[in-house]
Amino acid sequence: MLTEQMDRVVVVLVRARNPNNIGAVARAMHDFGFRHLRVVNEYAVPFETARSAVDASEVLAGAEAYISVAEAVADCTLVVGTTAVGERALQHPLHTLADAGEKIGSAAAGGGRVAVLFGSEKTGLSNEELSHCHWLLTIPMADQIGIRHPSMNLGQAVAVCLYEMVRRKDSVVADAVDAAAGAGEVERLTALLGDVLEATGYTRRHPANSDEAQIRRLVLRMDLTASDVPVWMGILRQVLWRVRGG
Repeated sequence: MLTEQMDRVVVVLVRARNPNNIGAVARAMHDFGFRHLRVVNEYAVPFETARSAVDASEVLAGAEAYISVAEAVADCTLVVGTTAVGERALQHPLHTLADAGEKIGSAAAGGGRVAVLFGSEKTGLSNEELSHCHWLLTIPMADQIGIRHPSMNLGQAVAVCLYEMVRRKDSVVADAVDAAAGAGEVERLTALLGDVLEATGYTRRHPANSDEAQIRRLVLRMDLTASDVPVWMGILRQVLWRVRGG
């Protein structure tokens, strides 16, 4: 991955609890040349206590805090979630780290901003948080008597993922194509689609299919481009206007 591509990659920590783990993440980012760290938490993150962030003060100084995943990834065209898989019933495409590194490099080469989400040390990413992701990546780990180790330490997981990205020095700039829709645009389209479903009575008749996270995953699977979104927004607004008696 080239330097300008690395600068389009954002590491997002969701509900990270331990300041030292945040520090370890910042150090890994500094060591591999990544600069953009975002932290999603309901409370203020004590960055000043991240003592393990040796030589990574610049990364921590530039870290941004958000209260929701939606806000943290709003300017990103590709959102990738990390998972240890385990007993989770997956609702997204899943790629191993080697394949994921190539896809992330291609997206960054195309000029888009890429967010890679890492969940809480204890619980990982929730289903609602994963609903913001286009697809998931997992780090292959050894089986012990047929049982896969559930997860890695947060700092180690980030370091392994960043190494897989940075070692790809041969990234090729993607062909000129219409830019992918940003996560903020996708979120607005998801909200409008929800309004349409509510106005038409679909949510009352089919509540099991109307969960906000489920609708968001449906929209993400459309792989919309930036020019697609205004068209769909116009269509849905017209439907909503008609349904409401316009």
